[in-house]
Amino acid sequence: MIRFRLILPLMVAMTIAAHAQEPAPASSPTGNQGGAFVIARLKYSGGGDWYNDQSSEVNMLEYLRKTTGMDVRPSFEYVDLATDNIFSYPLLFLTGHGTIAMSDAEVKRLRAYLDKGGFLYIDDDYGLDSSIRREMRRVFPEQEFQELPFTHPIYHSFYDFPNGLPKIHEHDGKPAQGFGLFADKKRLCVFYTYETNPSDGWADASVHDDPPEKREAAFKIGTNIIVYALTN
Repeated sequence: MIRFRLILPLMVAMTIAAHAQEPAPASSPTGNQGGAFVIARLKYSGGGDWYNDQSSEVNMLEYLRKTTGMDVRPSFEYVDLATDNIFSYPLLFLTGHGTIAMSDAEVKRLRAYLDKGGFLYIDDDYGLDSSIRREMRRVFPEQEFQELPFTHPIYHSFYDFPNGLPKIHEHDGKPAQGFGLFADKKRLCVFYTYETNPSDGWADASVHDDPPEKREAAFKIGTNIIVYALTN
């Protein structure tokens, strides 16, 4: 089912600078049908509010269409980690506050998804860090999160971020950090943003009262993450 690394670079190349289609009506999770890209919010167990700020993906996708011309479906869609539906999406997005907990079956399913070419973007909305590190260690017991250097292509895939991640939210006042996990020790397949929370900057302006320059930085780094995920 998953052949993302073969088909998605071609899809991106064909759709950037192309005319976008009108968004389809919101529906239950259906995957990237007809070539239109959609971000799949990952539903997980453990108590975290995986469903928060549902305007985030819609706004991010609309920004992506406006700035790259990519064919997108700007809607909020979720996929349950407990099902094989995750294999219908090239990019999964995990966020929330609180904790995440995975069953053994979910750990194996997520590892299979990532090994077969899928990409997981995790954004700590505050409070997820300890459980994210614990659960991802179960998915990749052979490696720890590595902080990515500012020269990594994810910071330069569309917009240039020579100093790495922009700081969108203060949280504990620590520097923004981006961490990665790798399939086959070389392909970045999990990107984890910590102490920055770009996805809050994607939400409707009234939700977090972020200034325009912060929201613009959040959308730009989001564009980089998506373009990188679809072309590597």
